[in-house]
Amino acid sequence: MPKILIIEDEAAIRRVLVKILSEENDTYQVSEAEDGLSGVDKIKKEDFDLVLCDIKMPKMDGVEVLEATKKIKPEVPMVMISGHGDLDTAVNTMRLGAFDYISKPPDLNRLLNTVRNALDRKELVVENKILKKKVSKKYEMIGESDSISQIKEMIDKVAPTDARVLITGPNGTGKELVAHWLHEKSERVKGPMIEVNCAAIPSELIESELFGHVKGAFTSANKDRAGKFEAANGGTIFLDEVGDMSLSAQAKVLRALQESRVQRVGSDKDIKVDVRVVAATNKDLKKEIEEGKFREDLYHRLAVILIKVPALNDRREDIPLLVKHFSKKIAGEQGTAQKNFSDKAIKLLQDYDWTGNIRELRNVIERLIILGGKEVSEQDVKLFASK
Repeated sequence: MPKILIIEDEAAIRRVLVKILSEENDTYQVSEAEDGLSGVDKIKKEDFDLVLCDIKMPKMDGVEVLEATKKIKPEVPMVMISGHGDLDTAVNTMRLGAFDYISKPPDLNRLLNTVRNALDRKELVVENKILKKKVSKKYEMIGESDSISQIKEMIDKVAPTDARVLITGPNGTGKELVAHWLHEKSERVKGPMIEVNCAAIPSELIESELFGHVKGAFTSANKDRAGKFEAANGGTIFLDEVGDMSLSAQAKVLRALQESRVQRVGSDKDIKVDVRVVAATNKDLKKEIEEGKFREDLYHRLAVILIKVPALNDRREDIPLLVKHFSKKIAGEQGTAQKNFSDKAIKLLQDYDWTGNIRELRNVIERLIILGGKEVSEQDVKLFASK
């Protein structure tokens, strides 16, 4: 049931607006506030789907109410009510984020159309937020340790920018989760997120994979093909295991970062790309630079922001949360009931040497769920965890 707040200092106009809205739709829950201060107080305490707000009011005018509301609950659409002399101000409120404005005395059809449109927009915003939360759960970072909390804070600060990020850490720690979170919390979320595992592509094919090729560029190039940088245009490209990239490909990546242009293999034509680059590696790139295996200039281009993902052995306090998370997730995937783990079983898992990090923990949890008893016990862990 849509909740609408009317903020208006003239009681007669408030009564008219309440009557119009109530007669239009009996599901509308209409509240009133006689000035801006009480209106903002109501907005703080309750969730409204729409606010109709007069511009000229004592104590706090409509522009101030609009600015305050955008800080408190930016998703709530606001329709401004303007007197004849307030028209310029009403137009200006649109620049400040108002959904629309209506003039006094309100035209019935214009008012009702504006209300319907504003409520539809609010519903769409809410649906998009729910959808985004669902998408984010796929790449949820589980943990409350200091190191994970710091990573989450860093992501919140860095994601809205276009700064390049280098994620470091051992295999299996979840570097790809950090990359996905950076994309999903960025302004590029509507664009593509293209992943490239540089270690999985043969060195002679990596340039074609990244930058594409033209027909005849090499023996098997039967047609023109766009590369990953072009595919990621408007979004994010994630270069996983970037330390395994050949020096030749590194030079081309460096040019792409410097000039925002790429060339397909076999072509001298520049293609402009708008791509944010996030890279990850399990290698010590400074050591690779010393050994001549990685370009120092590329390192400094990639490592504008450094995020180090810790080994699981360095965040053992997160293991109980991870066990619960994986137990629920695996039960859902297999269509079975979620199993509980005894306190002693969890303590044993915390003491285990996790050389394979999060990836190994997930495999062990799955094994214990399949082979363990109704409640996974200390004995189950001793029997099956190290197999």
